[in-house]
Amino acid sequence: MLRLSLHYGIHFILPIAVAFLFYKDRPGRALLILLSAILIDIDHLFASPIFDPNRCSIDFHPLHTYWAMGIYTVFLFFKPTRIWGVGLLLHMLADWTDCLFIFQGAGMTP
Repeated sequence: MLRLSLHYGIHFILPIAVAFLFYKDRPGRALLILLSAILIDIDHLFASPIFDPNRCSIDFHPLHTYWAMGIYTVFLFFKPTRIWGVGLLLHMLADWTDCLFIFQGAGMTP
């Protein structure tokens, strides 16, 4: 239950907090962009099976690789793409915390 709460809390609750704390002038627009970062999960469609609760998404799916995260980090340095970078990196954080639970349950370290 903790795993699901943390994972989906970061996916949905944290973007709400970020939108209303840091984008006070247009929180609705910010929230829409931050929540739309979940669309990055389209790369799961290329995996077989599409969903595996015991698979770590980080560095498995193409848009969840460390190279992709580097690009999302570069987005932070440019105002037009900054909010997208924040949303995508929050998504990576949610998936990374999920991986920690997977590795812990398997007696492994990430």
